[in-house]
Amino acid sequence: MTSSLDASNLQLRTLPDKCITLPDIIKSLPKECFQQNVFRAWSGAITSLVMVFLGYVAIVYSPWFLLPITWIFTGTALTGCFVIGHDAGHRSFARQCWVNNLVGHVWMMPLIYPFHSWRILHNFHHAHTNELGVDNAWRPFDIQEFENLSTMSRTLYKLIRGYFWWIGSIVHWANLHFNWNSFNEKDRGDVKFSIGVVLIFIAIFFPLIIYMTGIWGFVKFWLIPWMVYHFWMSTFTIVHHTAADIPFKPTDEWNATEAQLLGSVHCDYPFWVEFLCHDINVHVPHHISSAIPFYNLRMAHQNLKKNWENYIYERKFNWALMKEISEQCHLYDPEHAYLSFKDYASRNKGMVAKVSDSHDFGYKR
Repeated sequence: MTSSLDASNLQLRTLPDKCITLPDIIKSLPKECFQQNVFRAWSGAITSLVMVFLGYVAIVYSPWFLLPITWIFTGTALTGCFVIGHDAGHRSFARQCWVNNLVGHVWMMPLIYPFHSWRILHNFHHAHTNELGVDNAWRPFDIQEFENLSTMSRTLYKLIRGYFWWIGSIVHWANLHFNWNSFNEKDRGDVKFSIGVVLIFIAIFFPLIIYMTGIWGFVKFWLIPWMVYHFWMSTFTIVHHTAADIPFKPTDEWNATEAQLLGSVHCDYPFWVEFLCHDINVHVPHHISSAIPFYNLRMAHQNLKKNWENYIYERKFNWALMKEISEQCHLYDPEHAYLSFKDYASRNKGMVAKVSDSHDFGYKR
């Protein structure tokens, strides 16, 4: 089902049959969807490295007016490296745990992403998708939570829920992945190791690239492609579970099947983005089962559409989609899923006016 939302006739997406379970949906998928293929996995991994290499060659030899194109290409190819690490984090890249850990660290290292920190937090997101107050990936704040924020935090939240959504991934990366004390004690050893890996990379690579190419070289060859990568990470992740008719549910109302099937969005991007990023935006089957490798996602999606067509949410990446998210999907509202900042301000203004009208500050003689 391709959704075209009309704010005046908005109905929240809910699961009519609460008896449907995730195992029911998984059983409807062919076994081939879950089969790992060593050749296809490593072909995807090597393809990402080759595309990144070609991107950097293009940056080196391109005239200044073509640099934006080369930056976009290279940053998108780097996003593909992240997707390879993403499969490794779900253990769907290889059968051997040590191979997954090695691939995850190597392919995410240039992005300064501590692999185990991300893996643990991301798997938590899969276990609590769209669970209000629990999910750690782009969940909206409710009004009380928003009002309890400091002025700076409130401003930052308004930026990343609005037209500066593309910095949201940077905030998430910096805020959650480097504090090992926020993880369970049993995981802290792995988290410290992953943080150590990226710190060693920074200590070696950053001074080396600055020494060889100068500050502008650092910006040109690493920082700007890294920013492009975070643009895609921010865009992909907010689109994956955000629309004006997708609610986040509190724990006592949360239903796993409803959250994963109806609360996940399939979004079509231009072919070159899909190719470089290994179909990560074929996202509904990934939330039905994270054991499905990236190269089987389209097969799984077609089967889901055949068996569960009325539940599949499909969108197309364009300005209208990002405008909808950036202008409507701000604060959690139980009745309407989201309350926009504009409506929140109007509601507050109306409440202040009502309080003022209820008091007579004048003197009548």
